Amino acid sequence: MREFPGFKYRHDLVRDVLFDIFRCAGISAKKEAPVNFLTNPLEGRSTLRPADILVFGWVGGKHGGVDLTGVSPLVGLGVSAFTVGQTALKAASGKVTKHEKACLDNQHVFIPFAFDTFGFLAPEAVDLLSRVQRVMHSNVMTLISMDVVFKRLSFAIPKAVAA
Repeated sequence: MREFPGFKYRHDLVRDVLFDIFRCAGISAKKEAPVNFLTNPLEGRSTLRPADILVFGWVGGKHGGVDLTGVSPLVGLGVSAFTVGQTALKAASGKVTKHEKACLDNQHVFIPFAFDTFGFLAPEAVDLLSRVQRVMHSNVMTLISMDVVFKRLSFAIPKAVAA
């Protein structure tokens, strides 16, 4: 599939907002982190993209590689009936197939973060945000700490789509 400039902008905006949410929650993470085990020894360079966000010590001491994917829910409408979230779920599944084994083999956890332009979040994305929200609540403990995680992202996705 060909990527248009707007898709890259949307991806990067949502990634930046998510990274900022991690920072505000006091969670150690790195944006666009190179992951050495995704290097092909024959080519001597990475054959896969860096992790959009690498979250340090996220699951049982293992780092979590978060891979964002934004899709249009209208893709493929002519082929089958419209189902809410269908394209985001399919995108998340494809990312898991592509990256999860390499991550697990190298003691990392793979976390697909798929969303569509209508605001649907795949279950893995909701789970990640719910956990970040709990961490933020225990670390920051303000009245807005319970709302900020989902609210910030719910503004970022439509803003990126509009741009």
